[in-house]
Amino acid sequence: MQDLVAKRFLEIAPEADFVSLRFLDEKSEIIGVRDDVLLPLQSGCNTGAMITVMDRGGLGYAATSDISKGGLRRAAQRAVDWARSVSGRMVHDFSEVEMPSPRGRYESPVAESWDGVPLTDKIALLLRASESAKCSDSIVNRELFLWYTSFDSLYLTADGGEVEQRFHLMAPDIRVTANRGNESQTRSLGSRGHCRQGGLEVLSRIEFEKQATQLAIEADELLDAENCPSDRMDLLLAPDQMMLQIHESIGHPLELDRILGDERNYAGTSFVTLDMLGSYQYGSELLNVTFDPSRVGQFASYAFDDDGLSAQKAHLIENGRLVRALGGGISQARAGVDGVANSRSCSWNRPPIDRMANLNVEPGDSSFEDLVSRIERGVLMRTNRSWSIDDSRNKFQFGCEWGRIVENGKLGALVKNPNYRGISASFWRSLKGVGDESSFEMLGTPFCGKGEPNQAMRVGHASPVCLFGDVDVFGGEQ
Repeated sequence: MQDLVAKRFLEIAPEADFVSLRFLDEKSEIIGVRDDVLLPLQSGCNTGAMITVMDRGGLGYAATSDISKGGLRRAAQRAVDWARSVSGRMVHDFSEVEMPSPRGRYESPVAESWDGVPLTDKIALLLRASESAKCSDSIVNRELFLWYTSFDSLYLTADGGEVEQRFHLMAPDIRVTANRGNESQTRSLGSRGHCRQGGLEVLSRIEFEKQATQLAIEADELLDAENCPSDRMDLLLAPDQMMLQIHESIGHPLELDRILGDERNYAGTSFVTLDMLGSYQYGSELLNVTFDPSRVGQFASYAFDDDGLSAQKAHLIENGRLVRALGGGISQARAGVDGVANSRSCSWNRPPIDRMANLNVEPGDSSFEDLVSRIERGVLMRTNRSWSIDDSRNKFQFGCEWGRIVENGKLGALVKNPNYRGISASFWRSLKGVGDESSFEMLGTPFCGKGEPNQAMRVGHASPVCLFGDVDVFGGEQ
């Protein structure tokens, strides 16, 4: 199919300053079990192409699911018409943008193929895990899912660029709820937070079946726990909550198109401004954040973005100082600043925009035990369950599923309904401890929403456990 599309593109590519084609062929399958009952199987396929044209300073694009020669020619003509009709009327002169002509390949590493294991075996695994989660009479709901997606991406330019990328994505999920009277508590994997690139080996690496049992035990224990206390205190965040913290209060504020105002109408703006790049102290000197699409197995790894820019690891924040934004080639040209290869699209019928990919907090040199020993009074929190943040990605309030008191350097009682709030512009400066490799976890989400029309994007986040000081913590009764 890709060879045929490439041949047709070369035959129909119009005369223009720049022409590209992005072809996508995607297949997905979801298997789910609820309370030991198999749910209807879901499968789907999604195939199409988008043609982008830059000409006379204008930019136009058109997408089509008709990948015949005639279908591609009609899409190309629409893209040309759009580019020429907006020439001289856009916020940027696209004749000044130098688009790459890339060549390369990428494929997700897979140890155990999804298609190589019979459907009955996958269902049996889910049923075993579901059964193991029924560890108490208080458990009233058990939901387990395996969501597998594979897709082939082909990027071509009229001047000879050609990139082939093949992705294999696994997004397992477990959600267990316990109830007693009017009290309910849920423990989960964090809304498919343990998603990674790869095959069924991902389930072994996260110990999927053991996770089901452990989450059920924790949900049951939370029913008898006290509410989290309310006060200013130390906060120790596990990687599965750091994932959300990174995403909302670093990732989104640093998207360059948002800083330029493109997202103001829908997803909001940013408290970050262009003049902060290179000088702003975003966090304490312990904070090092990288854009890293090269990390093997992480959910948003790739070799080239959807505008053909070669993807390399780069620091966004180094020793607490903001050094660059999350902006792809077009945004970099508009803003006149350095960025990264993060122009990405969720499908063939959406244009690439600035998105997070793998956005990671780099490990420090403290063990989990060392971080706990430093805390006189604080709370350890795991697994996000609620979030709220303003449209400039500054003031936030997050809730977690599970908490544990830390007093005088020792882990104490379990607490339920733990929450905390802060301001992005000062919260990261309170970072006073960063875990080492032993607490570092690769996580992510398939559900990052942005853009008009909306795009749900796959994003990776990795982090060790992190310690923050003097944070406003409060319980569920406040």
